Amino acid sequence: MKCVHCNIGMTLITVSLSKNNISMKKITIFGILAFFTAAMTFFACTPEEDDVRLDPQLSTMKVVDITSDSATIVGFVVAEGDGFTERGVVYDVTEDLTIESNKVVFSDSTEDKSQFSVTIGGLDYATMYFARVYAIGTAGAIYGDTVSFSTLPESPTLTTAEITAITGNSATGGGNVTNNGGAPVTMKGVCFGTGTAPTVDSTITENGDGLGAFVSELIELDGNTVYYVRAYATNSAGTGYGPEVSFTTLKGLPTVTTTAVTEVSKISAVSGGEVTGDGGGTISERGLVWALTADPTTDDTKIMDGSPGIGIYVSNIAGLTLSTTYNVRAYAINSAGTAYGDNISFTTLADITKLWAVGDYNGWDNSDNAEFITSTATSNGAAEGYIYLTSGGIKLVTDHSWGDASTFGDDGSGGLTNPGGNIPVSEDGYYLVQANLGDMTYLLTKTDWGVIGDATPGLWDNDTDLSYVSASKTWRGSVTLSDAGAYKFRANDGWDIDYGSTAADGMTLDAGGENIPSPGVIADYAMELDLSTPNEYMYSSHRWGVIGAATPGSWDNDTDLTWDADNMVFTVTLDLVIGEWKFRADDDWAVNYGGAIGALTQDGGNLAVAEDGNYTITLDPWDGIGTITKN
Repeated sequence: MKCVHCNIGMTLITVSLSKNNISMKKITIFGILAFFTAAMTFFACTPEEDDVRLDPQLSTMKVVDITSDSATIVGFVVAEGDGFTERGVVYDVTEDLTIESNKVVFSDSTEDKSQFSVTIGGLDYATMYFARVYAIGTAGAIYGDTVSFSTLPESPTLTTAEITAITGNSATGGGNVTNNGGAPVTMKGVCFGTGTAPTVDSTITENGDGLGAFVSELIELDGNTVYYVRAYATNSAGTGYGPEVSFTTLKGLPTVTTTAVTEVSKISAVSGGEVTGDGGGTISERGLVWALTADPTTDDTKIMDGSPGIGIYVSNIAGLTLSTTYNVRAYAINSAGTAYGDNISFTTLADITKLWAVGDYNGWDNSDNAEFITSTATSNGAAEGYIYLTSGGIKLVTDHSWGDASTFGDDGSGGLTNPGGNIPVSEDGYYLVQANLGDMTYLLTKTDWGVIGDATPGLWDNDTDLSYVSASKTWRGSVTLSDAGAYKFRANDGWDIDYGSTAADGMTLDAGGENIPSPGVIADYAMELDLSTPNEYMYSSHRWGVIGAATPGSWDNDTDLTWDADNMVFTVTLDLVIGEWKFRADDDWAVNYGGAIGALTQDGGNLAVAEDGNYTITLDPWDGIGTITKN
């Protein structure tokens, strides 16, 4: 049997339409090749005299090049049969497609009849369409399979509102998004600038999303300036703009900033300002205003800068009163009026007296190594401080020159004079040293310190004494506090000198201040009174325990330490297991010690127990020294 070529014709058709998000039935090239291979196999050995033709058949291949109003459909002629007189694409928004539907006829005259493409235009944006290729032959119309696709959305369309409420530095505009272009509007507003055709890369307002009208406030504008404005709206397709409008701002107030206040002394300071905008008018005056009240104006005290105009200027403020709070503002004036910068307040320095105590206690070392006393802003020149003095004498100096005018000593009758004799110190001790150069008086009061109150063992009748530690210049000791009541620190078992804590912050002390409330837990507390910095007196009060996997309470509960008065340490004897542990104050991690047992540090690493057993632990919390001994 002789094989002959079978009379099979195949045509690929392409039709163009536009838009993204295509959803269509695809006939892959592999399916077409499979069909072609099967047809060739069937007819491979047909007698030469037989002229076999396949029935006409089409395939709609794919949709490409989708835009908001067009798309291209690609078709393929699987079998041409007796031939076609017309071929193309039919399309509509419904699936029932015939040659009576919208159609585009393929008109290409190329020799290759197996494929064709047709571009469909004039489509609606963001709309789903259905399409299929068709061909007309002797037997009538045949069709490929139906595909679907959606055209892309367009940028929104909108209008720009006229500009109203125009001032020298602001105006009101807006717009109306009338069509979202087939996709949600994610942002809208106006864009504006001093150049034409502003875009979203210019200054913009943001006025929400979605369709509809909106109002935009245009602020921080320059005076007497032409601005161009367009409404904008953005969706997934891009940004659309409304028509451009323009307006001219009025002459406005200047813009001015106040310079930070520096070089504050007892009676002077330095500030100034910067005129950053003239408001569209000429700056006729600029400077600084100041007063005791906030937001001073030009009706208060003012300093005029000598060079009106844009730019930075410096103003020197003089004639102030010491230890007083003032308010300053920069100002600038043009034809529209007076503008002010932000209000800045500052306080002049107090007339603080600082006197170094030099004498036998420090080998008469007249340097910054000497202890000193100071006055405060409210003490009217009365200076004080606590110093450990040795028997002999001291002098008070305002500098380290030993000059007659800067050296103050005893006048022979218990007062101060220049340079005077040595101020006598009768015995070693911790002294409250007081002096006032205003009335030339001084007083040395030897003090011993304790804790008293209904939270202490002695109630309000007897002090629990503290001990002075020269290395730290503090008073230390343990006091057993009850779970109620309060306490204070006082000197010499009397009420001439006492300290409480008005702030109740667990740190700061005030002369005659409020009673310090009990922490609320019955325990031995490590007390420390620090009077070493003049007029900045401090205290601390902590109960101590151990915590960790090695302890009975694990990491959940502290095991408390108690005070050992003989050895001046906190201690506990307990059973420990292998594991880690730490010292902790007040059942809280704010104060905790770890690291090396003999040199403990705040937040130091966990300590370790190497073997199970009964142990005695001690702690000196003031110097950070601990011990652990296996019994």
